[in-house]
Amino acid sequence: MKALVTGAAGFIGSTLAERLVAQGADVVGLDCFTDYYPRAIKERNLIGLRGHARFRFVEARIQDTDLAALLGDCTHVFHLAAQAGVRKSWGRDFSVYTANNIEATQILLEAVRAVSSIERLVYASSSSVYGDHVPMPMREDALPQPVSPYGVSKLAAEQLCYLYYANYSVPAVSLRYFTVYGPRQRPDMGFHKFLRAAIRGESITVFGDGEQTRDFTFVDDAVAATIAAASRGVPGRVYNIGGGSRVSINEVLDLIGRVAGRRPLVTVDAAQKGDMRHTFADTWLARMDLGFAPTVGLETGLAAEHQWLVGIL
Repeated sequence: MKALVTGAAGFIGSTLAERLVAQGADVVGLDCFTDYYPRAIKERNLIGLRGHARFRFVEARIQDTDLAALLGDCTHVFHLAAQAGVRKSWGRDFSVYTANNIEATQILLEAVRAVSSIERLVYASSSSVYGDHVPMPMREDALPQPVSPYGVSKLAAEQLCYLYYANYSVPAVSLRYFTVYGPRQRPDMGFHKFLRAAIRGESITVFGDGEQTRDFTFVDDAVAATIAAASRGVPGRVYNIGGGSRVSINEVLDLIGRVAGRRPLVTVDAAQKGDMRHTFADTWLARMDLGFAPTVGLETGLAAEHQWLVGIL
């Protein structure tokens, strides 16, 4: 396999690139180091890849890259580059999301359709596309109605992948990740903030009553599904990737108390616009097509993220 991984310095992207290289793939990693969180964190994610004979890093935006040169002999593209964050996607910042999530995806798809060697393009979508009005567990054939501009941007890019498949036979597969966590998790994400607060004895804010639930997916399971999609994913299809650990935020705080030895101090604030109330993935299609079966339970995964955080704080 010769792969291009966009967003290769990020949480999931760097973990994926390391796994691919370890499996013998040649990988080009592309990242533009957006300022959503400190560059130093992403540089740390790349430490294990820098200098590896089978890894080459390119710092650039997708829009500014000679994609024809990067894709020339690639067999696979893993498109994880995106502007993250539900709460920042409102107002003037929305233009950042349209540029990094929609425009960048369209430009990449245009480049991929000109390269006959590409066997799969795997796009990292999000459970945020569903919104709050679909039955549980969420199925891929439910009507998506995002409740955040971020979710709209991820759905638009997902639809672009489908239309390039339908019109140009680009072998695109989309994965809807459900709340991925684990070592290298972004500092703005809940588990990172909760664990850091517990380690440091600081307080954290819970938005809403804490009874909102999420289907949490350990990063290694998400990466395994992503790699499986590169060979077994059916072009044009969308797959839910969830860990099967659907719990409330209040239950998460209790688990963190067990893992970290103390429960973080909590202050409560109003629910935030764009935050979904519940998520829960029906992963039947991913099990059938990709052989997807999550292997890491929530408490074990939280312990791994806690251990990683202790080592860097």
